[in-house]
Amino acid sequence: MFSFIHGAPSREPAPLPLFPLKTVLFPGGVLPLKVFEQRYVTMTKICVKDDSPFGVCLLTHGEEVPGSSAASAEVAFAPIGTRARITSWDMPQLGILHIRTEGLGRFQVRSHASAEDRLVVGLVTDLPAEPTLRLPDTFKPLASLLELLIKRVGKESFPADLALTDASWVGYRLAEVLPLPLAIKQSMLEINDAEVRLTVLARFLKQQGLL
Repeated sequence: MFSFIHGAPSREPAPLPLFPLKTVLFPGGVLPLKVFEQRYVTMTKICVKDDSPFGVCLLTHGEEVPGSSAASAEVAFAPIGTRARITSWDMPQLGILHIRTEGLGRFQVRSHASAEDRLVVGLVTDLPAEPTLRLPDTFKPLASLLELLIKRVGKESFPADLALTDASWVGYRLAEVLPLPLAIKQSMLEINDAEVRLTVLARFLKQQGLL
């Protein structure tokens, strides 16, 4: 069992249950998950009951579903992650939860420990949100490409409100949908400047002949 504080973001370290995954969740992103491991089923039920978030971190070593041995349970994950809020859930059969989450703010894991059920609980501090920045004209081709990708992938995989004039939103969504290595996606999450992120993404797209 665990307890954690929810509410307004804080720069003071606070406990947060962590869900290491082989994916990168960005602020404002949509992440559907199938939850069946007991530790995460319990965590999900508490989060739904308390309307509280959990943290998603990129798994860098180990497996999402470990075996029975102690060695297989050892995991490592990136220290920068994103809070996830459960927006809807369903239980198609006993012991299995389907949830849809949205990314909130970023955080940094200062330390972590495993509970008796092997749920990882981190002591985290929230990272400041990027200042709102209107998409500069030089990056408008990226917004046009993103709009095309959204139509191809399907709007249900994205937030309901498309913010194609917001520099951070466009950069985060492109980093999600482009076929980038996970390590590069993680670096996009860790960048604190929307224009820098867009510049890196534009360079990649030009190299691929997409811009």
